[in-house]
Amino acid sequence: MSMTTESRELRIPAHIAIIMDGNGRWARERGQLRLFGHRAGVRSVREVVESARSLGVRYLTLYAFSTENWQRPKVEVSGLMSLLQSYLKSELQTMLQNDIQLRCLGDASHLPPEVRSVLAQTMERTAACRAMVLNLALNYGSRPELVCAARSLARACEEGRLHWEDIDESRLAGELYSSSQPDPDLLIRTGGEHRLSNFLLWQLSYAELYFTEIKWPDFGREQLMDAIRSYSARQRRFGQTGDQVAAGGAEA
Repeated sequence: MSMTTESRELRIPAHIAIIMDGNGRWARERGQLRLFGHRAGVRSVREVVESARSLGVRYLTLYAFSTENWQRPKVEVSGLMSLLQSYLKSELQTMLQNDIQLRCLGDASHLPPEVRSVLAQTMERTAACRAMVLNLALNYGSRPELVCAARSLARACEEGRLHWEDIDESRLAGELYSSSQPDPDLLIRTGGEHRLSNFLLWQLSYAELYFTEIKWPDFGREQLMDAIRSYSARQRRFGQTGDQVAAGGAEA
């Protein structure tokens, strides 16, 4: 069965989020430095983005660099920034040809100037693309994101633009980096770890979680399909019973 044929029979998530883990361990297993694994991981990014687009995924969010990642050795951080810059430059035409819009989730102001420049140019060039949104979570941490949202709402109250009793889930969600997007349906984490690592803590409240031992450089088209097959076989109840869902009371 071809991927195109099978995808018609599967329930494709509208929004997939991925924690791309295992690059460093993958490299060490091969007697190489961690950056060797990160370079190999870029190939997986390309394949997964292309596959998600062909499947009809509307939003794909990749955890590319966390606020905690600045604590890594300087040579690794510098290498990651260089890889990011090269990726954005090399993939611009592919994004345009495939109608993929690039967005950034996180505080890009702390990225190196040359990276910020290329990132801004790529987002501007792809702003009119509509088939899929590719979110790169860069200098991202969910707790800082929530603190920033709380401060924004507090400021609005202090300035008289908002009353505290009007603060609800919708208003808080509207202050997040992902405010204009649906929450992820499926979270994938590679590399064998089973934690969220400060990633989309609010947005993942009702997501289906999929963990795999496969390290990110070995994760590609078929591994993505395995995750989607698992997702498609699950019943999403959102607090209801299985019988209610089966009767059409919520998303199956």
